[in-house]
Order: sequence, then structure tokens, then C-alpha cells
Amino acid sequence: MTERLTAEQYRQQQSTQGQDKRRVRGTQRTTTPDGITHDSKTEAQRWAELLLLQEAGEICGLRRQVDIPLHGRDGPIMTDGGKQQRVYRADFTYVDRRLGCAVIEDRKGHETDVFKLKRAILLAQGMEILVTKAKG
Repeated sequence: MTERLTAEQYRQQQSTQGQDKRRVRGTQRTTTPDGITHDSKTEAQRWAELLLLQEAGEICGLRRQVDIPLHGRDGPIMTDGGKQQRVYRADFTYVDRRLGCAVIEDRKGHETDVFKLKRAILLAQGMEILVTKAKG
């Protein structure tokens, strides 16, 4: 049997659903002391760790929320409307000075199906994503 809602209950349910569709499994936006808002507490913690590594000279060129265009066998992978190219947004990118290579890093508590697909596309493009998980 289908549950019935009053118009007010329906409006209330719709208003709470549309708040932030990007939230995954109860993540909570967090602002770090440097004033940057991150999608989760663990992402904010990793940002702080990476800043320390950069200050120590172990990494350089630290950037966050970097868009990387997705390409398929036949060219750019476009959005459903066909007007924009799809991208993977990396949590962090930097150069590891010890290894001498660029790093694309994503902080994950849970890997979504969309993330797995984009990671596979990037791997086919010759780019590997370093996935870090929170300790504990």
C-alpha cells in the first residue's frame, strides 16, 4: 500500500531533500582555520596534513578541487545535454618531491559508483587516483 502525505508534508519533505544533493552518507561540511570550506571533516583533516607536508618541503604545488576533463576513445565525454565536457573534480593535486611525480588524491569514506566509473576513465587516460581513507 502506498503511503499518503498531506500537501504540507510533501512540501516539507521536498524542501529537506534539495538542501545539498552532494552529501554522501552523512558527511558534514567543515571549514578549516584558513577559511576554506571542505565537503567533509576527513577532507578538511587531509587538507591540514597536506599543508604541513608542503611547509616541510615534501610536496609542492598543492591545489584543491581541480577539474580534470574526461576523455573516451572517441574524444571528450560530454554531459547529457552535449554542451559541456564531463570532468572529474579531484579533492587535491600536488607534486610529491620525493617521488618526483604529480599526484591526484581523493579523500573517501565511501566510494560511490560514479567515482568508480570516473576513476576507471582516468585510468584509461593514464592517470591514477590515490584514494586516502580516514584513520580510525
